[in-house]
Amino acid sequence: MIIRKAILEDSDAIATYLLLAMEDIVCEFIGQNDPKKAKEFLLHFVQKENNQYSYQNCFVVEGDHQIIAAVNIYDGSELKRLRAPIIQYIETHFSKVFNPEDETQPGEFYIDSLGVNPNHQGKGIGAKLLQFLIHYYVTQNDKAIGLLVEESNPNAKRLYLKLGFEPVGEKMLVGNKLLHLQVKPKSITS
Repeated sequence: MIIRKAILEDSDAIATYLLLAMEDIVCEFIGQNDPKKAKEFLLHFVQKENNQYSYQNCFVVEGDHQIIAAVNIYDGSELKRLRAPIIQYIETHFSKVFNPEDETQPGEFYIDSLGVNPNHQGKGIGAKLLQFLIHYYVTQNDKAIGLLVEESNPNAKRLYLKLGFEPVGEKMLVGNKLLHLQVKPKSITS
């Protein structure tokens, strides 16, 4: 298993796996409950640079000579800039006013979504990917990382807490209240 920074050619796999975690949210964003349109929307942005879903903001996991997982993570201080092309696209192509809540903020690298190929789930790949991110961002680069989890997903919450994430508050996203968790470097904890 290899974890590496994503490249443009990984875009289809990235969109496929990220949608496992965020299809409902993407459908809410575009105002259509259509998995095909959700994939087209997400793939459009994964393939482009300088937006929150860009391949530039992703890592992938390779196993068995294929991509089996992907994660989208970006600097929370860049949210407004990275989200601007998405807002413009939704308003132009879906004739929908789009003004979602801020899901992150300056001071953390935000794990927007993470997805593992269903044929490889239950093998600890998601946990290894999260451990990689903790090591890369928190240990090596002294940055906090954060994510949101639904209270109705106790298994995910339990995994995050086991890996060292701690509750830091709550956030709203598309009308849902989510628990905000972070792992901070030792230098900024307390």
